[in-house]
Amino acid sequence: MTAFNSSSNYGENAFIKSKPEMLESIYNTTDVFPYWVADMDFQVAEPITQELNRLVERGVYSYEFHEQAVFEALSKWYSKRHGLNLSSDQFVQVPGVLPGIALLLRQFTNEGDGVLIHTPAYHQFANLVNKAGRQVVNSPLINDGQRYQIDFDGMEQQIIDQQVKTMIFCNPHNPTGRVWTPQEIEQVIEIAKRHDVLIISDEVHSDIIFEGHSFTSLTSFDYDKVIALIGSPAKTFGMHSISNGYVYTNNNELFEAFKTNVVAMYLDHGNAFSTFATVAAFEKGGEWLDGMLVYLQDTVKWITEFAEQRIPQLKVFQPQGTYQVWFDFSGLDFSEEELKNVVFEQAKMGLTPGGWFGAQSPNFMRMNIATSRDNIEQSFTALADAIDGFERGSQTCSTCCDSGASKSCC
Repeated sequence: MTAFNSSSNYGENAFIKSKPEMLESIYNTTDVFPYWVADMDFQVAEPITQELNRLVERGVYSYEFHEQAVFEALSKWYSKRHGLNLSSDQFVQVPGVLPGIALLLRQFTNEGDGVLIHTPAYHQFANLVNKAGRQVVNSPLINDGQRYQIDFDGMEQQIIDQQVKTMIFCNPHNPTGRVWTPQEIEQVIEIAKRHDVLIISDEVHSDIIFEGHSFTSLTSFDYDKVIALIGSPAKTFGMHSISNGYVYTNNNELFEAFKTNVVAMYLDHGNAFSTFATVAAFEKGGEWLDGMLVYLQDTVKWITEFAEQRIPQLKVFQPQGTYQVWFDFSGLDFSEEELKNVVFEQAKMGLTPGGWFGAQSPNFMRMNIATSRDNIEQSFTALADAIDGFERGSQTCSTCCDSGASKSCC
């Protein structure tokens, strides 16, 4: 546990999330703690570091390709971890998850085609669709006050009206933290079957699943138009700067077509660091991951209990998976500028604005909680104090103005 509560060394703002120019562009200040990027502050599992050290100490970096070793490690991991039977021969390696989606969109859709995404959604989905010259078709999720659900009727109508032939499905869902149930996924697939829709399933958070929930891959259903982005060690093991992406499909025709395209561009080769670190992670990182999941769940519990006691107006959507927490600040009844002032400037919390994900209200924000509990506790205490101070100031000002005794505070 102590490994997860240690502070990160940001190395003179080397990481994207802490670069002053990035913080300034988002928050108009650099004095915030960066909770906005979905990566980890945690030290990676020791077997990963050992393998990287082995390669460095060897001091030779000749050509070295071992993709099949990665695919076999992935296949065994998903069999043991999730009961999935994934053939090691049906993976295609790509430079990353987002490049993989970009390649799939360009190969299996045409310019001007509609691509459906469920909003609020990871903002890069829309970015990828737009840059490929395709059209984003939003299918809003239903917020029932406790969790988000898929609007199946609305989704199907959008598919019909916009003639959608492809959707990007996120499971577990970013940013709401939903882990879709087999029944929900089955309904999605039935709709896709009726309208011959290709599903690109982003399953990169598939290992970050909390107690009481289980991951169900779309590849486990009887539908041959599913292509999954699965098995990237980036989210599972905090290897964001040294990871590849892995595309999987049971459909031999789609597999051969995509593999041929990727190979033709020489994009199917990883480097030795990514390759051997990935194998080490999936073969020897299970115990580390189990410890991280316990730590994250305890963090969610702490945030929830603290909010109930100190910030009862704050709605905390309980994540079923991912290390993102989705918040609704509308209970505070702040204006957009007041909320930014309290969260960003006073509490110094660099949360991700909900508008990035298509949220219609500025009251929604996402927080990456894959950091030390000390950081979390310090930030939420500052947030509660800032809210208390703002509300006391508002009450004093209101009393002062209503009394007519002075206009100096109004």
